Amino acid sequence: MLFDHRAGNAVSGVSVELRRGETLGLVGESGCGKSTLGKAIVRLAKPTSGSVVFQGEDLLHLSSTRLRAVRAKLQMIFQDPVSSLNPRRRVAEIVREPLEVWKVGDKPARGKRVRELLEQVGIDPDLAGQRRPQEFSGGQCQRISTARALALEPELIICDEPVSALDVSVQAQILNLLEDLKERLGLTLVFISHDLAVVKSIRDRVAVMYLGKIVETAPAGELYENPRHHYTAALLAAIPDDEPGTGRTIEGVQGELPSPLAPPSGCRFRTRCPRAEARCAEEEPRLRAAGPIAGHLVACHFPQDAG
Repeated sequence: MLFDHRAGNAVSGVSVELRRGETLGLVGESGCGKSTLGKAIVRLAKPTSGSVVFQGEDLLHLSSTRLRAVRAKLQMIFQDPVSSLNPRRRVAEIVREPLEVWKVGDKPARGKRVRELLEQVGIDPDLAGQRRPQEFSGGQCQRISTARALALEPELIICDEPVSALDVSVQAQILNLLEDLKERLGLTLVFISHDLAVVKSIRDRVAVMYLGKIVETAPAGELYENPRHHYTAALLAAIPDDEPGTGRTIEGVQGELPSPLAPPSGCRFRTRCPRAEARCAEEEPRLRAAGPIAGHLVACHFPQDAG
């Protein structure tokens, strides 16, 4: 799948290639365009230009009938697990709804499938099936949301900040659940988060966004060990360390995220960057190889030295 959106303010000039069976972590501050990008991929937000190619088809140029059919393979897990579930419906009804809409199997087959889905995400169907979402904790609601997303056996799931509304003690459970489901079902995941610490368990690739642009992408281990963009280094430095005084430090990064309606010229990070020079205001940096590790790209005129 290739996404390329070259116009607009929330996301601009972004190209992402997502490989089958991998997890791509998409990280950046609130307001950088992460969720907009995720919603554009599944066409919940319509890009003004560019392309979203899934299995050889550009989703921006499909008929409404064909787009509806393709969407069954593209699902989303939302940030707020409670409000994403219909409070008037019982859990079994919520999970069964996609099967009914698409007329998958007969009534007994759908009931069996609902039980399987709830069991897959660690919810007892006998205890939970006839209860409503408001009777469950945030973590349990996110498990129910995950079961619903899996109902039509999708190939790609966009996880839009799926643990940000949960207690820290529950976050690890949901992250482990998603990783386990990915391995067992062969899923492809886009995991959106504002916190690099949350996506540290991702084993594949991480892309860092700033003000509608991807500024660095690399295999997960390489990004954490050898950040080349000053913004990535700042995000990593903000992660609390188990041993105070042993974490990274980066000086000079300060200020607030500029408005996406009037982004800075040239490099959008230059107004907060400790290495910004005149060239940064005049020329927009493009993603380029950041070193010997394949797939490590950085958009910076003066990247940090390799670790």
